[in-house]
Amino acid sequence: MISFQKTSIGRIGLEDLDGALARFYFETDRVPADSVTGETPLLTEAFGQLEAYLRGELDRFSIPLAPAGTPFMLRVWEHLSAIPYGCEATYRQIAEASGNIRAVRAVGTACRKNPIPVFIPCHRVVGSDGHLTGYRGGLAIKHALLDLESRFRSRRYRG
Repeated sequence: MISFQKTSIGRIGLEDLDGALARFYFETDRVPADSVTGETPLLTEAFGQLEAYLRGELDRFSIPLAPAGTPFMLRVWEHLSAIPYGCEATYRQIAEASGNIRAVRAVGTACRKNPIPVFIPCHRVVGSDGHLTGYRGGLAIKHALLDLESRFRSRRYRG
């Protein structure tokens, strides 16, 4: 089941697969023609958490995720999920954490194929020189997400 809502980063689609978030669609993404639209409790909660995140009120999502990918991609996405709110990591750091320091390009591919961006924060991965590199939602959205996190990071209690 897929639901769509307008957000501050554009029209977003979220897909519930058996009670877990399986896909995140940016406005520019192609949604399968045979998709069924509707609302589920999980999608209502996911959109609520997404909106709270976009307002700077939430720094960690707590809904079940069900990304589909290769074992390497799943490892990369697990490492992406461990990057703290308001922080960045390089593709090289993620490659090293994933067990193959030479897999920098494969990490880039895993980021590009991340089915649940924002919830799995691939926007927090930058080039080795600190510059922003590609993002499925576009560099403007990647920049906006990083800017949002840097603005609200200092307001968070980390006790």
